[in-house]
Amino acid sequence: MQKIANFQNGQKIAIYLPNDGEINPKYIQNFLKNKGFSVYLPVLIGKSLKFAKIGKNFRKNRFGIDEPISTEILNANQMNIIFMPLVGFDEFKNRIGMGGGFYDRTLAFKKRQQNYKNPKLYGLAFDCQEVAKLKTKSWDVSLDTVITPTTIYQ
Repeated sequence: MQKIANFQNGQKIAIYLPNDGEINPKYIQNFLKNKGFSVYLPVLIGKSLKFAKIGKNFRKNRFGIDEPISTEILNANQMNIIFMPLVGFDEFKNRIGMGGGFYDRTLAFKKRQQNYKNPKLYGLAFDCQEVAKLKTKSWDVSLDTVITPTTIYQ
């Protein structure tokens, strides 16, 4: 895991809680926790996402997904790494999400200003979710890396 993401002390890293058959990032969460990293989860704010530090208390959002109740909520551009679930992906690191556009709206700043180095975007998927070539739209934000159980696309 360390080699994949080049984790460094003090980084703020977002993961997600699996929903609807998404690959479970529990191993990553445990790795980060054991190494002392600050770990965040996405929270819905209107039509985009912010990232709340994981604590002990959670509440369900409007889609029934647990979100941390936290006093530390950050914008995406304050994160160093964001792990996100994928519905589909291609070898060019284009992604399909659940169709709500939450990640694309949240990460639109990366499309507008190519010089943003952070956050690095890591998609997690099963091998069977790879498709030959995705048709992308102007608002689609591609990934830096896709990780499946057998392959890493960088």
